[in-house]
Amino acid sequence: MHRQSVAVFDRFFAALSAILTKAEAQCEAKKFKPEVLLADRLYPDMLPFTRQVQIACDFAVRGTARLAGQEPKSFPDTETSFAELRDRISAVRGYMAGFTAEDFSKAAERQIAFKAGGRDMTLSGADYLSFFALPQFFFHVTTAYNILRHNGIELGKLDYMGAV
Repeated sequence: MHRQSVAVFDRFFAALSAILTKAEAQCEAKKFKPEVLLADRLYPDMLPFTRQVQIACDFAVRGTARLAGQEPKSFPDTETSFAELRDRISAVRGYMAGFTAEDFSKAAERQIAFKAGGRDMTLSGADYLSFFALPQFFFHVTTAYNILRHNGIELGKLDYMGAV
């Protein structure tokens, strides 16, 4: 369960951090105002880019801690730049690195109770990871990627996938 969660989150955070670096560089080269991209959204009822990254971080932190049977750490949503978003990703990766495989010894069977959409839910750790935490994480990472692509940032599938 550690490899299926922490290792996956970490790999895609490395890719997302590199994407943020590319986006920032292309904003400078193309004379885009970074704050425009950071506030952009794919559709009016969707959250903006910055929130997509913050929420991806939140799902990884909560997922990791809950699977390890611990209370998740809270990260304030104060980022207003690509650099600050990279710092948040770095902090989240550091937090997750503090969990060992031993912390996940009973994760698959552990009953995880949480709120989602105003509802109380309880899932086994295996179901929580497979059907909630990972899909939520990837939804927000993908949406962040798509906001950048939609705005002309030159990225490809290898950027999204990171080092294979």
